[in-house]
Amino acid sequence: MSNPAVPPRSLAEALRARDDDSLAALLRARPDLITPVPTDLTQLATRAGTRASVVRALERLDLFALRTAEALAVAADPAPYAELERLLTGDAGDAAVSAALPRSLGTLREQALVWGDDDRLRLVRTARELLAPSPQHPSPTGLGPTVQEATAGMSPGRVQEIVTAAGLGSTHDAVSAVASLTALFTDRKRMAALLADLPEESRAVLSRLVWGPPYGQVTSEPAAHLRRLLDLGLLVPTAPGTVVLPREVALHLRGGRAHREVEPLPPAVEAAATHRPQVVDATAAGQAYTALATVEELLKDWDEGGPAVLRAGGLSVRDLKRTAVALDVSEPVAAFWVELAYAAGLLASDGEADERYAATPAHDEWLEQPPARRWARLAEAWLTATRTSGLVGGRDAKDRTLSALGPGLDRGAAPEVRHRVLTLLAGLPEGASPSAESVLARLRWERPQRREEDLRSRLAEWTLKEAELLGVTGRGALSGHGRALLGATAPKTPGTVPQGPGDKLPVHHRPAPAVAEPLSPAEQATASAAAARLLAPLLPEPLDHVLLQADLTAVAPGPLRRPLAEVLDVLADVESKGGATVYRFTPGSVRRALDAGQSASDLHAFLAAHSRTPVPQPLTYLIDDVARRHGHLRVGAASSYVRCDDDALLNEILADKRAAGLRLRRLAPTVLAAQADPASLLEGLRAMGFAPAAESAEGDVLITRAHAHRTPPRSAPEPVPDGPPVPDATLLAAAIRAVRAGDLASTTPRKQGDRPPLSTGELPRTGAAETLATMQAAVLTGEALWIGYVNAEGAASQRVIAPVRVEGGFVTAYDHTADEVRTYPLHRITGVAELAGD
Repeated sequence: MSNPAVPPRSLAEALRARDDDSLAALLRARPDLITPVPTDLTQLATRAGTRASVVRALERLDLFALRTAEALAVAADPAPYAELERLLTGDAGDAAVSAALPRSLGTLREQALVWGDDDRLRLVRTARELLAPSPQHPSPTGLGPTVQEATAGMSPGRVQEIVTAAGLGSTHDAVSAVASLTALFTDRKRMAALLADLPEESRAVLSRLVWGPPYGQVTSEPAAHLRRLLDLGLLVPTAPGTVVLPREVALHLRGGRAHREVEPLPPAVEAAATHRPQVVDATAAGQAYTALATVEELLKDWDEGGPAVLRAGGLSVRDLKRTAVALDVSEPVAAFWVELAYAAGLLASDGEADERYAATPAHDEWLEQPPARRWARLAEAWLTATRTSGLVGGRDAKDRTLSALGPGLDRGAAPEVRHRVLTLLAGLPEGASPSAESVLARLRWERPQRREEDLRSRLAEWTLKEAELLGVTGRGALSGHGRALLGATAPKTPGTVPQGPGDKLPVHHRPAPAVAEPLSPAEQATASAAAARLLAPLLPEPLDHVLLQADLTAVAPGPLRRPLAEVLDVLADVESKGGATVYRFTPGSVRRALDAGQSASDLHAFLAAHSRTPVPQPLTYLIDDVARRHGHLRVGAASSYVRCDDDALLNEILADKRAAGLRLRRLAPTVLAAQADPASLLEGLRAMGFAPAAESAEGDVLITRAHAHRTPPRSAPEPVPDGPPVPDATLLAAAIRAVRAGDLASTTPRKQGDRPPLSTGELPRTGAAETLATMQAAVLTGEALWIGYVNAEGAASQRVIAPVRVEGGFVTAYDHTADEVRTYPLHRITGVAELAGD
């Protein structure tokens, strides 16, 4: 490790001076640096400076940290801390900015975007190139180039003319002239006097350019007030017809500030309304029950095989509309429920030749779980899913419509945004619902550099709506079970929270008392179980009875137990939903129950057992009447046929004009043949008002039960991460150990002898005889050696070893880089070198 008293000369040396905790923090913040694991700290520093990695790191900075990096990009390189602070606070100073600067600078240092001591702060070169002003990439600060950069292409004579016009003494060369002009523009008193002598029109031109963009247009014959600015170098021509305001001049006019606004503190998430926590929990629980009922209804509707899968994948617009009508919701909400069932692994395509969507075997297991556990599974799937239903109906990059369950709906940022929005809600007092505008403003402050800023805002808006639909929130406020799902704790009473000695920060500015990062799978499972326990007492208890009424309806005053609900779904049609569900008995629904194998006596007994009111006489008559006619006609397969002991009834069918499409003809007094298949014949006769029954080849009545079509076992779709996943503690420890080991091998001093010195990363090269002799000598002396080694996969590495035994073509040694005893084949060692010291 480097001597902390010696200032680092490079980012690699700065990383070398860090402890393991600091390196772990870097790799957690920038997980792309660990994929794959660097061989040493020099390679880690090189990777941390690559454009792709730096861009990703800048995108994850909050607004003030980004403003700090932008200020460093326009400061001197290196810059002292005092200069950076002046660029952010201005000449007048700003106590809030000064107090927040150490935190933002610490963030930049932790993420290896800034290195060096406070007297020599350096922004990594790639970040400076991305953030520094240039004609191709204007800086967010609105500043232009320095005087030195702006006059780089100017003739020495013209530079001397500017110096003379500004009242400065002429110099012998352009370099000193530019330095003299820079000194003038950075001297507050002399600069104020120079600007005071300008006409008002000239000062107005400067004021228009001061906050950017710093470039302006002039004619070939500029007006007098513009000519005066050009003569003094306050405007510098960069191209024919184009002038720029030098950075030093703009900073003076701004009062030393690099930004108009820096916003050192995040905007507050404001409460739009406050409700009693009990009301919030009850409302959320009611919506959670509705969510379960909606998903159950969706999957029951697709139980015998749902809509067909489009050739390009996904659900057609027509099928989505039908689903929305069946669920009595809008199409965007229907897309949300379909995608949620898919994310939870309850719905998938069956993979058949005529591919259709259907419930998975996991759906049957899910139905057997208690309601609270079923809800927790849906909520957990929603929280971690990258598929985004809000995109349905939009267009992809190739201008193709995005369909529900189709490709192109994954957005890696979705889980992070959902988690962050709920975390912000968890930071409010219990029962407080935020305004959407304040939530969006907070998210924009936290990720101002995101290329998909509009997507993040839309994801946040969708999160607030979906959380309410799912019952995670109630009346806009985070519920108790929603807080448990997040793994958060309830916030303290509103007020102030000490942040340090004598420091108090308003509650809305302090970090939310919830977890800052998404939970691991094991932690999320624990949190989901806790959420289910909190939700369970709030859900209505399933009932085992209904209220039968004389108008052939049954009212279920709450959720029904599963056996009762399943039988009633066959025996009656749902007429309306809400707090109570109304079922209506019709001849068709009763016939459906008889087709499923029930007898009239079974239906009478079932209704009597589950009704809190006497069974109405009209309902009894309806069941008996349908049962008396049920099966009087028999339909079988010839192509198909109809037989009946009552030939008068067959005559009636033949005489009916509605039977023309069935193409019936009489084979015998009691048998009619049809050219339609049995299913079509059954449907046609029932449409005519008859109650036929299907029969088998043996003449027995066929009992038709609802056929539950299931897909083969399917797993839920894997989320698509937004970049490399954050490494866990075990991986971090192993990676840091490997990087330290590689760095030890690459930086340990070696004896060079007569050989030329090796470049960084180059493996030592010695012959087999010399390698063997050096190894044997080291066994006797106990000295450590530096070796190059190529493993069986062809990966080369450097190692520091202390040989213990050499025999049979192998060397057994204590490997200092791995901190353990290992055995290496001699033929895989590229060479060996002695170390210069201990």
